This record gives sequence, structure tokens and C-alpha cells, in this order.
Amino acid sequence: MGAKPIIQGSYKAKVLIIGQAPGLKAHQTCQPFNDPSGDRLRDWLGVSRIQFYNPELFAIMPMAFCYPGKGKSGDLPPPKICAPTWHSQVLATLSHVSLTLLIGQYAQKCYLTQYSSVTEMVKNADFSSQSHLPLPHPSPRNQIWLKKHDWFEKDSVPQLKTRVSTALSS
Repeated sequence: MGAKPIIQGSYKAKVLIIGQAPGLKAHQTCQPFNDPSGDRLRDWLGVSRIQFYNPELFAIMPMAFCYPGKGKSGDLPPPKICAPTWHSQVLATLSHVSLTLLIGQYAQKCYLTQYSSVTEMVKNADFSSQSHLPLPHPSPRNQIWLKKHDWFEKDSVPQLKTRVSTALSS
């Protein structure tokens, strides 16, 4: 498969989502989170597909802009060259972002200085005030983590929905 960057945004975007890398379906459809992971993420955020895919509301910048290929247990990790090469240029154009969502370990390791683990980062996050919020990956492959840490959907997701709603209405 050739390189096919999957990114979304506008200088007007209010919420930035930094995820891992586009999956195969995103690669095939040229639309980020166009799969069950995206359905779960939109549910966590409390937004519709129309809102989510509005670049004036949401910017989506993965750690790797292109599908990295299939690995033994899911997709391959994002190549390390992409984020240092492109992120600063994209971030410089996003002047209205008030909330950044860091999905999964790769984004959290890159943007959170005290990274320890996804569980620790999410559990210790202040969902009421942090500008960069760590989230677990919404993939169906992460179902075990979500069942084991049911506090996330019970306690953190309602606060996340409030933060997203506030950011979108500002």
C-alpha cells in the first residue's frame, strides 16, 4: 500500500485529537476513525459523526499520518519519523484549539512529560481542567482494558463529554 496521509483540521478547530495512526478502514476510506474505534470515541466525546468530521470543530492529527500496516496483534506501531517531521508544522496552524485529546500510549509518551502507563495517565488525569487529556485507545481490541478499568467510562467519560461540549461552544 502506498502512503496516504489521513489528517483533518482547520485553523478554526477547537478540539485536537492526537491518536496512533490510521487503521486499514481509515486508509481505504480516507477518513480518520471511520470504524468501530471511531464509533466508541464519538460516544465518549458525546458528539455526532457530523460534528466529529467538521474540521472547524475537530482537528485529527495521528502520530503517523499513514496506515503503518498489519502486525502480529493489530496494526504496526506508528513510524517514529512522522511526528517529529510533521507535528510542529500542523500545530502551528491550530490557533483555536482549547482541548487536546491524547489517545493511547504513543501520543501520551510524546506529549506528556511524566508518562508512566496509559492506565496511570488516565486514572490520574484531571478531566475538569487539564488542557491535554490522556485517553485509552477506543479500539475493540482494548475491550479487556475497559472492562478491567470500568471507572473510566463511569467516572471519566461524563467529565470528558462536559469538557468537549464546553470547548466546542467556546
